[in-house]
Amino acid sequence: MINESYKQMLGAKSVIRNLAEFATKRGQIIGYENVFDFSLGNPSVKTPDEFTNVMIDLLQNENPMKLHGYSPTLGDPSFKEEIAKSLNKRFGMMYRSEHIFPTTGAAGAIAHAVRAVTKQGDTVLTFAPFFPEYKPYIEGCGAKLKVVPADTTTFQINKEEFEKMLTSDVAAVLINTPNNPSGVAYSTKTLEYLADFLTKKSEEYKHTIFLISDEPYREIVYKNADSPYVSKFYPNTLSCYSFSKSLSLPGERIGYVAVNPLCEESDCIVPICGQISRGTGHNCPPSIIQQAVAKVCDLTADLSVYEKNMEIIYKNLIEMGFTVLKPSGTFYILPKALEEDSIAFCNKAKEYDLIFVPADNFGAPGFFRMAYCIDTEKVERAMIRLRQFVEEVYGKEI
Repeated sequence: MINESYKQMLGAKSVIRNLAEFATKRGQIIGYENVFDFSLGNPSVKTPDEFTNVMIDLLQNENPMKLHGYSPTLGDPSFKEEIAKSLNKRFGMMYRSEHIFPTTGAAGAIAHAVRAVTKQGDTVLTFAPFFPEYKPYIEGCGAKLKVVPADTTTFQINKEEFEKMLTSDVAAVLINTPNNPSGVAYSTKTLEYLADFLTKKSEEYKHTIFLISDEPYREIVYKNADSPYVSKFYPNTLSCYSFSKSLSLPGERIGYVAVNPLCEESDCIVPICGQISRGTGHNCPPSIIQQAVAKVCDLTADLSVYEKNMEIIYKNLIEMGFTVLKPSGTFYILPKALEEDSIAFCNKAKEYDLIFVPADNFGAPGFFRMAYCIDTEKVERAMIRLRQFVEEVYGKEI
């Protein structure tokens, strides 16, 4: 008999993927250059030449047994060592290689981190707006996800609701900064508050409340943004990272969990992740990708186009009368729809070949997400179409 739980999930396909598929089909009819697709957060900038050259060099010169053989259970030693050195140099940390666990992107990192610090029936708190896939990551290991309502005026932490919801059954808090979908980064002040409150409640409840920090957009931070390294604030932090955005390598699925050396049982968590892999069939990312990324982990692709696109979109949205917070980073922006029902708003926008994602599934009803990882020329044309849509459907004179 098949698993009914997974069968039921078939009816809840990702809204984002559905919209991306719609955009692709529409593009086959009118040409994809005429579809203004802001649905999918797929990096659009070129992978650094250095990465390509490293891959070529490895393929031509490295021992094939090392290059294509099984990675050790806890990851390639050179990858782990280079990641630890990079984090220590950049953020003043004290990681050692044994605190790093390679994973298949940030998704794999979160799935391992949650399993490492929760047991069946525990609660994990996250903050709206949040990435909807957190739900299967967390429920898949037998924990419960509870979502703290958004503070839609700042998209920082809703302190009043958080303090009500941080009860004794909470084993971990999961944050994402800079944030998908809002583009807002948690400030130094926010992270100081969060660390102080988690410390206080851990002492009160007599068990550690872990902080899991989802950080795939850590390198996409805009000028003058306050976006500090989360693990600097709270010892019991597990940082979950992916090179999908920083190096434009989403298809390679390479990331890691970094366990703060000051974390409770820090030397035990990575070996536990190895046992989690045994139970889930995850194993390690490909050996060649670990070895290649180890040599370029301090580099990034040219990410400047994202800030350029953001400035164009933000300026136009404000001029059109949208309520929107200016992003601190990522390649997302989260405006408030021009009517209460954001799903209806996005459906109307589709008639103009503008593909936006209603943010209801992100815990922000009434808002919509735009992923602006597309060519700047197309962004500029999209703003002309958006003005037409706003004027014709909502009667605004711009």
